[in-house]
Amino acid sequence: MANDRTILRVTGADRHGFLQGLITNDIAGAAQGLIYAAFLSPQGKYLADFFIFERDAALFVDVKSDHAAALERRLSMYKLRADVQIDHADLTVQRGLGPQPKGALPDPRHPSLGWRCYDPGTPNLGEAIDWDAVRVAACIPETGIELIHDDTYILEAGFEALHGVDFRKGCYVGQEVTARMKHKTTLRKGLARVALSAPALPGTEILADGKPVGQLHTVSGLEAIAYLRFDRTDQPMTAGGVDVTRLTT
Repeated sequence: MANDRTILRVTGADRHGFLQGLITNDIAGAAQGLIYAAFLSPQGKYLADFFIFERDAALFVDVKSDHAAALERRLSMYKLRADVQIDHADLTVQRGLGPQPKGALPDPRHPSLGWRCYDPGTPNLGEAIDWDAVRVAACIPETGIELIHDDTYILEAGFEALHGVDFRKGCYVGQEVTARMKHKTTLRKGLARVALSAPALPGTEILADGKPVGQLHTVSGLEAIAYLRFDRTDQPMTAGGVDVTRLTT
């Protein structure tokens, strides 16, 4: 679990204001525990998602390793003359379900996702857990699977329900588009949990009346996370000949 995450450390007197003006969530919450947030393009599209916590006069950003270099580069572009330094912290991430070890922090996205811990010596309890099954059951998107770089809109990915966006915090990159989607439109597309009548492969196109209405993403048994056009889900749907039913609970 630790090998696919990178922890960036943000220090300097301006660290709070710097991140507050860039990310989708309110940085103030990092003083009490983990916050979940994203960095967006000016067009409001997803570029990276991450967790942030505060410790020892530093903010720590827990990001998927294959997104870390690009995120660090983009954050550095916005530093200008701010008193901010960004480097890599020598920390690893452990995850688990059930009782929290000392120092562990609840995953802010959903109670079913358990805890995350950054303290040395924490037992690695996450390797035996089927995290895809946990995510599908709660419709939790994953970096690089449901969350597609420079393509996904975070409200379509359920970021409001995941406590990953704050509509009261003020401006951030991509805020105008995100706020407009929240207040002026009804979402016509987005992620949803679906049931399958038989096994199907991730990436399979979903059809209704012979027309494309979406795609399967993470599949766990006979359930999956799918990206759907909501206005067409009242028609019978199939994916590779398998019946697909949208689940609402």
